[in-house]
Amino acid sequence: MEYPSQLLTNAVDEFAKLPGVGRKTALRLVLHLLRQEPERAIQLGESLIRLRNEVHYCKVCHNISDSEVCSICSNPQRDPSILCVVENVKEVMVVEATRQFGGLYHVLGGLISPMDGVGPQQLQIESLVERIRESRQPGALMPIQEVILALSTTMEGDTTNFYIFRKLAEFQDLRITTLARGVAVGDEIEYADEITLGKSILNRTLFTDSFAKNT
Repeated sequence: MEYPSQLLTNAVDEFAKLPGVGRKTALRLVLHLLRQEPERAIQLGESLIRLRNEVHYCKVCHNISDSEVCSICSNPQRDPSILCVVENVKEVMVVEATRQFGGLYHVLGGLISPMDGVGPQQLQIESLVERIRESRQPGALMPIQEVILALSTTMEGDTTNFYIFRKLAEFQDLRITTLARGVAVGDEIEYADEITLGKSILNRTLFTDSFAKNT
């Protein structure tokens, strides 16, 4: 489609690069912004620039944060002995929405996927191991006693689960669990409904039991 303005074309091109936004939707969004007061577009632009330049990733769990340590990690009401391992930041939000988990998180930043060139070195797996090790050093407030592998039940998720399970084998008394299979095989955690996901967290099972059932 030909647009009457190169500026309009440029704006549509940029919006169309967003996930799930086609060119028709991008055009509607751009035209909507043009109909608003100039201040609205300026506020949007400034908020995006600040987001990109000022957002932090928590140095403890790698969640998005406004400070070096996120509000979850710094919350004294959370249980530091239980760690929920998730793929990305959006899964933290999904699990939090269930209101069934009161521990802490560890965000991997993706899943092992050789086809996409993503190996363990590109993920926050070593920092997970080190985090557990440090929690068990003399003087630490409380050791991490359980790790919940809350990854999608896809091939990539199961591969990552098994890799982490093997990496954590050095911690012999560490309880390693996984979501109950209320989340169907092949499902993405991001799209699981809150009730199903909440029950899967509450009814989590030992990873060894889950692995045995699927081999």
